[in-house]
Amino acid sequence: MNRNLPAELGTGTRAAVVVAHPDDETLWCGGFMLMHPEWRWTVVSLCRAKDPDRSARFYRALRRYGAVGNMADLDDGPEQDPLPGPAVESTILSILPRVPYDLLLTHSRDGEYTRHRRHEEVGKAMGVLWRMRRLQADALWSFAYSDGDHCHLPKAIEDADFTCELPEDLWRRKREIITGVYGFSEDSFEARTTPRVEAFSCRDLRSLRSAEDSETKERAK
Repeated sequence: MNRNLPAELGTGTRAAVVVAHPDDETLWCGGFMLMHPEWRWTVVSLCRAKDPDRSARFYRALRRYGAVGNMADLDDGPEQDPLPGPAVESTILSILPRVPYDLLLTHSRDGEYTRHRRHEEVGKAMGVLWRMRRLQADALWSFAYSDGDHCHLPKAIEDADFTCELPEDLWRRKREIITGVYGFSEDSFEARTTPRVEAFSCRDLRSLRSAEDSETKERAK
């Protein structure tokens, strides 16, 4: 479903992107950020703060978006040992400014490809924090991509709530951040993936309250 941007997301929108790694913000929603330079963007990455190369590239990328940001250093080893949900939640709260947002963007609880556990953990933690009102935001959008269980590179889910196809110039700017700023080679997974169509699953406070009301009525039966 390709619907119009909600009317409440206009000039001056305060939006935050919460991702597991430097470059995730660009891969999954970089074009959307470039389409809205008038918004007030904050971007945080939960991993790689102590990696001097990746962290420097992250802050260079943020300058391309006119964004401010912060990083943490959760374990990001190749073993992908599971992290406790409360630890991920507390890390998010420690690096994301505690102000009201119009929009939060983050990973899906299922991730964007098969599989990276940190993406899934961040998506789940953001859902908990938003539902519990520990993060104040009118809407929470999750990246909506799939690799068909390893069948192809990650691409936009066709029936996602919101999709946007990037004009050629914006897609090239996005891809240049992946290859030029982050330094990925042309044949890398990241460069080959860089979606031209970006997609999101969208939830807002109205739908959240409706779901809560339904749960309350079910419990009262």
